[in-house]
Amino acid sequence: MKREWKIKFSILMIIAAIIIFGTNYLVLKDTHSIVSYVWLHIGFIPIDIIIVAFILEDIMSRKEKEAIYEKLDMLISTFFTEIGNELIEEFSSANEFKASTSYLKAIPNWDDAEYDKQLKKLKNANIDFNVDIEGGKRAEFLINLRTLLKSKREFLINLINNPQLFEKEEFSGLLISILHLDEELEHRPDLNQITDADFNHLNGDIKRIYSKLIYEWIYYLKYLNTHYPYMISLIIRTNPFDEDADVHIKD
Repeated sequence: MKREWKIKFSILMIIAAIIIFGTNYLVLKDTHSIVSYVWLHIGFIPIDIIIVAFILEDIMSRKEKEAIYEKLDMLISTFFTEIGNELIEEFSSANEFKASTSYLKAIPNWDDAEYDKQLKKLKNANIDFNVDIEGGKRAEFLINLRTLLKSKREFLINLINNPQLFEKEEFSGLLISILHLDEELEHRPDLNQITDADFNHLNGDIKRIYSKLIYEWIYYLKYLNTHYPYMISLIIRTNPFDEDADVHIKD
């Protein structure tokens, strides 16, 4: 239907051009001017094609990519609202090496340049991590983690099935790592009987997630700081890497 409309419109425009040129000839009897004018504009056709094919296409491509990245940023924002912030809080509170992330207390003072600097450092970094929990609390930690991941499994699967995520490999890798941990925990019905070796294996899976999670968290904060500064206030006031963080506004 859309193509048929274009064909009809093109025929109409050609007829209109013939009428205009025909009227010009009947009134002015100036064939030379008409032919010269037509040739002149035919000569500009290759230039017009270059403009459309390269310049306008490039502009449209960039606009399309910007729209895709904006949607991706919104997806990442939804991820942290749904589960990411809770995962960071769970993992950071259990991490033995809290000193490795102590610099994240200074996030309220960061500008865009500092965000970019930290993202560059963290992109391929492995943050020190080890679950510092013993005895019965170890099983409790894993059970709570399994419950959280199970409750968000459908959300995570829907998220990773979004074709736009192909544009962001780091975030896709994070989702795959989380789903892998979910599967590992789901296949262990009795986490109270877990062995040290088995726990160390799970600890490795969590460490892999933790490094990727912090990278995406900082990327998420930069996005909020740039586009939604009123939203970043709550994240800063509940900063899991700051023991003195307080959600209440005091002044």
